[in-house]
Amino acid sequence: MSDLTFPERTDAVRRATARFCLQMGWAPVHEMTLPNGRRADIMALRPDGGFVCIEVKSGLRDFQTDAKWPEYREFCDALFFAVDADFPDGLIPTETGLIVVESREAALIREAPAHPLAPARRRALMQRFAVLAAMRLAIAEDPAALAELRGALRVE
Repeated sequence: MSDLTFPERTDAVRRATARFCLQMGWAPVHEMTLPNGRRADIMALRPDGGFVCIEVKSGLRDFQTDAKWPEYREFCDALFFAVDADFPDGLIPTETGLIVVESREAALIREAPAHPLAPARRRALMQRFAVLAAMRLAIAEDPAALAELRGALRVE
């Protein structure tokens, strides 16, 4: 992956990580805005109803300049980093899980410590997750609906 630009590398890690989520039976949603205003790269719903937040890093510079990752912890049951195989994984905090991507494959290297959400927060996140996923599915099935909605919003 070293021959890719940073945006291309980020996309490749994100796609492989989402594929990994599907293989694990987790339902991934990309770019989910959290109640604190932060945006999770991948928020995945596990079969047990738990939420996994995955922070995708394109490289060392991306990791070193992003200090906001602890702010995701309060909105998930487990927090992971996903990096490519070239990343010096010893830098990933031990209080997070680690997913490493090589080519189009991703592997779980370290499980994330569990920190269960409070029931009220889980319910609120579940609703946010479901609405976002349903809206994206509706738009994917009928892209013209989004264009019509945008047009209607401009008229008002």
